[in-house]
Amino acid sequence: MSVSEKTEKVLPVAPLKITYIEGSRPIAKQINSSLVKMRRAIGEHDKEALTRQGYIENNYLLDAHLSRYGTGEGKATLNESVRGTDLYIVADVMNYSVTYKLCGRVNHMSPDNHFQDLKRIISAANGKAHRISVIMPFLYESRQHKRSGRESLDAAMALRELQSYGVSEIITFDAHDPRVRNAIPLRGFDNFMPTYQFLRALLKAAPDLNFDSDHFMVISPDEGAMNRAVYFSNILGADIGMFYKRRDYSKIVNGKNPIVAHEFLGASVEGKDCVVIDDMISSGGSMLDVCKQMKERGAKRVFICTTFGLFTDGFAKFDEYYEKGLFTKLITTNLCYRPQELLDKPYYETANMYKYIASIINTLNHDQSADKVRSTTSKITKMLFRVEAERNALLGDSEEIEKK
Repeated sequence: MSVSEKTEKVLPVAPLKITYIEGSRPIAKQINSSLVKMRRAIGEHDKEALTRQGYIENNYLLDAHLSRYGTGEGKATLNESVRGTDLYIVADVMNYSVTYKLCGRVNHMSPDNHFQDLKRIISAANGKAHRISVIMPFLYESRQHKRSGRESLDAAMALRELQSYGVSEIITFDAHDPRVRNAIPLRGFDNFMPTYQFLRALLKAAPDLNFDSDHFMVISPDEGAMNRAVYFSNILGADIGMFYKRRDYSKIVNGKNPIVAHEFLGASVEGKDCVVIDDMISSGGSMLDVCKQMKERGAKRVFICTTFGLFTDGFAKFDEYYEKGLFTKLITTNLCYRPQELLDKPYYETANMYKYIASIINTLNHDQSADKVRSTTSKITKMLFRVEAERNALLGDSEEIEKK
């Protein structure tokens, strides 16, 4: 039974509305489109859904506008009422392509600017919404989630601030450290993983992949990514390997201790397809070094799967490593801004998350447990079983042709 079928007999908590901060419109539009199709499908076999006010609509997007003064100060305006609605705000805080004018100069929006705009939209709702939820795929300041010495604790402070603004639920993906939820114990904090979408994208990029310990291996690029890699390897029945970063703790470069070398722990990768899985690519230096070491150890093909592709140093190094054959495909989700330059790369594949987010919103709008959509083990098992059946069928057809 699908998630939509499980929720269709339960009344939604309130009419649904979706809005977004500057730069998040493409994501919000795709989520809206998926929701419209999903609820129309529900209405085809649940006639009661047709009578619920605001349940089946042609559009769930809220008409909102963010503007700025010449000084760089901003404001948010909602052009329609949100009274009594279940409001979801989409916030891609990593979209650096959005610009604004500050005293005649063009500035690019930073995560800090986007977070301020998010608070402006919440403020414009003026406490009239029945419930406010924030969909923030890349959790703002999630890499500054713990304190070592006299440092700021930005992720916790941001979550506490959203709590004080009346946000009921924060929805994020592959949080750098999901334990940051402890900062807001009385508010909802749901962290979702793109494992199923990664596997679909992998099979699209390389349909001949064999997910067994003799042909495939999951690689964690550091200690922090081990949980992702362990789940990935367990569900596929594949081996796992891990790199750990040897750092020079006598120096600090760009706010962190530089990496001296990557050391590998695990079985032989010779002749195997390897997938390196992590939560993000920032500059990409560490990830590319891992790919290089995998190939030097005899790996057949190397695939990169990362939830957020930030590419802060551009794509030149990735182009170089791809041309040298050091990796085969690079897969990221579409949860944050991706420039057209990346989309045009021959090595790039997208793990599409929009339908998944629509399912999350639909489930929460019915006040159902998020576990209904979080657990994707059964979906992955069915997909792998289907792939195996298709391969066996093709093998049978080829054997019949050889006999003839």
